[in-house]
Amino acid sequence: MSLRVLSASDVERISLAFSPVDLQCLMAQVFHAVSASSKSEEGGNHEGDQATRASPVQIPHRTSVATENHTVLFMPAHLGRLSSQNLDTPGSLTAEGTSIKIVSVPKASDPRGLPATTIVLDETKGSAKAVVNSRTLTALRNAAGSLLSTSLIARRTPKHIVAFGAGNQILYHLDLHLRFFPHVEKCTIVNRTLNDRVELLVQRLSQSFGHIQFASFASATSPDSHSIKRIEEAIGSADIIICATSSTTPLFPSSWVSPGTHLILIGSYTPQMHEVDSDLILRATSGNGQLLVDSRAACFKEAGELISSKVGQDRVTEIGELLPKGEFGDLDIERLKLQLEVPSKGGLNPPTERKGVSEGVTILKSVGIGLQDVAISSAVVSRAEELGIGAIIHNYDI
Repeated sequence: MSLRVLSASDVERISLAFSPVDLQCLMAQVFHAVSASSKSEEGGNHEGDQATRASPVQIPHRTSVATENHTVLFMPAHLGRLSSQNLDTPGSLTAEGTSIKIVSVPKASDPRGLPATTIVLDETKGSAKAVVNSRTLTALRNAAGSLLSTSLIARRTPKHIVAFGAGNQILYHLDLHLRFFPHVEKCTIVNRTLNDRVELLVQRLSQSFGHIQFASFASATSPDSHSIKRIEEAIGSADIIICATSSTTPLFPSSWVSPGTHLILIGSYTPQMHEVDSDLILRATSGNGQLLVDSRAACFKEAGELISSKVGQDRVTEIGELLPKGEFGDLDIERLKLQLEVPSKGGLNPPTERKGVSEGVTILKSVGIGLQDVAISSAVVSRAEELGIGAIIHNYDI
């Protein structure tokens, strides 16, 4: 059996060809699996050890190894088909597979991001069929999940997006949102300092989206500075706010955020980290607000904003619970695809009028799910096989 090796450039070439609709449908399969699996467990389906039975959803705890310069994380996961429904529409991305992602978290800051590799297994033979450079795939799968939340519950024609951070997460989030929503006119990027990363981010996005007005501001300045005032004004006029930072204190007060704004919070992943304050979380759980999560179980263990706000799990909705279902509760991928393909014709949701600051907002809080790695890496490998991309090691496993 041969082994396919996909470099960073191979992965970029493949992933750039994925459409925003296909990426959202791919992540929809993951979120549907998470929610369906949770309901199955609540219903008392606990027979057998999850690690030894053929469960469609398996996410073992990650293992870490400390080296001299890194903390290396090993994250296995398996995603099988939850039903007999045919998801293999020509050109569609299918989420099934088994993989292990290996991420090296540097002990000192590295501007290149986190080295990451995913090993994808052959489901029939059990041996490795591909080694994938995953340095950017985490950002891509997160961005696809976030875009799905925007499509499901946010304004149908956003005009202004504000982003906090300047790393790969922001690059891929903005790229997907700007590709999917043709009505966006303005994009504001806020970072602690206006460094080379911000400049390169704006330059890259400007080359792809020349019709959009880009602005950037530094937040690490004195509270009475002109820059802070302009950040407040930008937040007040934003339709979408994307936060991808490691902040332990809220990036802005709830009072700056206008009613009807959709917020994507993907930076915090420990109880000590907070990108927004509790008031904003509570606005999303009252009135006409809505608070989405990728996984209740994960978010209420790891998301500092939710833990601090003491919001009840019954006030939170998983993305998988909002997806269109068939007669027997299966994900109706074709109906979802039809809904997603009309953002320029009015989108999924009616516009929300801006009223008083006490009115609700919509929020996605995501800490990431290992099944997303299975989905995106398996999709990349499948497309590489179709297109003949990658280095092949023949007779790797005779």
